Amino acid sequence: MKLRKFIDPLPIMETKKPEKRSRRNSYYEVEMKEFTQKLHRDLPPTRLWGYDGQFPGPTFEVTQGETAHVKWMNQLPERHILPVDTSIHNLASQPIVRTVAHLHGSVTKPESDGYPEAWFTKDFKQTGPLFTRKVYEYPNNQRATALWYHDHAMGITRLNVYAGLVGAYIIRDKKESNMDLPSGEYEIPLLLLDRSFHSNGSLKYPTQPEDASSELPNPSIVPAYLGEAILVNGKVWPYQEIEPRKYRFRVINASNTRTYQLYFDNNHPILQIGSDGGLLRKPIELRSLTLEPAERADIIIDFSQLKGKTLQLKNDLGDGADPEDETHDVMQFRVNKRQNGKDTSKIPNSLSTIKSLKGNQVKAIRKLKLIGSEDKFGRPLLLLDNKKWHDPITEKPRLNTTEIWEFMNVTNFTHPIHLHLVQYQVLDRQPFDLTKFNEDGSMVYTGPATPPLPNERGWKDTIAAPSGQLTRVIAKFSPYTGDYVWHCHILEHEDYDMMRPFKVIKYDED
Repeated sequence: MKLRKFIDPLPIMETKKPEKRSRRNSYYEVEMKEFTQKLHRDLPPTRLWGYDGQFPGPTFEVTQGETAHVKWMNQLPERHILPVDTSIHNLASQPIVRTVAHLHGSVTKPESDGYPEAWFTKDFKQTGPLFTRKVYEYPNNQRATALWYHDHAMGITRLNVYAGLVGAYIIRDKKESNMDLPSGEYEIPLLLLDRSFHSNGSLKYPTQPEDASSELPNPSIVPAYLGEAILVNGKVWPYQEIEPRKYRFRVINASNTRTYQLYFDNNHPILQIGSDGGLLRKPIELRSLTLEPAERADIIIDFSQLKGKTLQLKNDLGDGADPEDETHDVMQFRVNKRQNGKDTSKIPNSLSTIKSLKGNQVKAIRKLKLIGSEDKFGRPLLLLDNKKWHDPITEKPRLNTTEIWEFMNVTNFTHPIHLHLVQYQVLDRQPFDLTKFNEDGSMVYTGPATPPLPNERGWKDTIAAPSGQLTRVIAKFSPYTGDYVWHCHILEHEDYDMMRPFKVIKYDED
């Protein structure tokens, strides 16, 4: 349905307050609830699921080294609000409504990582085979950065996230706080999402693929889904009234499938200062910012010369886009507020030091294929290294060792690859002849390896692995042992079956 753009102000999520806090510890309780919320002036209230009954959930703000203890509590109804395909991952034998929170980008022990099979139901009445605890611990012993939290339950992540289970989580440290970057009301998280709606305001999500045969299960998982409207912080195409000064935006792509190519309609520069794992070495000026699902960007926009102007944040849909597709717009900025005092914020030429991992001794090089296949119903089945979730674990990095993981994408589209536990560095990408590989399995490179883009040269936990390219990353697997996962962060792919476990083992383990 058609909705007017730029008629609702941008919401700012409230900051989550702890139940108790000391200098080194804080304790939070978060309830997952069903509720209704107005997402657009002309839409009836939408039934949603959210952390603390909000969409998006409240923003956590913690200090580096402060251990946050979070009790995630499922208070959701027993029936899902979206179509659940029980033909995958043996879901027919499990409760329909299951949740487990994952703090994306967090360096934490496995029992607090949000493992897909560590799910639980309302009031913890039923739990998954790897459920270990009710209260998660996030040490926050990592660089200051913007993370995000979302549901990660096995086989229904796409649905739980689409229903609203997302939120922002910001780690701060003293060094960054002393840099005089825009702060307070001039620092704004922007969670980008896309959704479709029925005329009664309810969420629209397909029950089956468009070309579904009568043999398919109903409901049946779809291989991808792009919503018809763009939401920012839970509002459809909002506007923000701002002062003519510098602002800092913590941009998070929280969409299921959609990649954004963000730019301003007046070609105004975007200054990126940070990526998934915190500040870059130096600011990078861009005219367009690409974010795959789950990627984050820390950016500064200087509106000081735009007093009285209105500009739109756009999304480049590329050549040949459907003229009926309205998702080329994201939000509007109105530089119409009176400036409240002098803008004393600064953008340093040097932001941080990032030690390269290239000098580390590399203990293993893992060659991992991103593969497309079909299941018994003829549905797309996307796999990592041609293995399913329940196949034996094959990636077992040893604690405190460095490895190179090579993602060979032999499918026809880009996959954003996310590793839990670690922040890694991108080494390079190299194109190869995809047609020849699919014909006879031979690897013929069609060009030299190219270094990562300037804004990819910081710490990353999610990276684009383009079709017909070998994408290489390097990571040190520390500081914890145990079970983690790696997967494509297109949630429809992750749910079926583009996710694999990996296990960090002690050095003397087999």
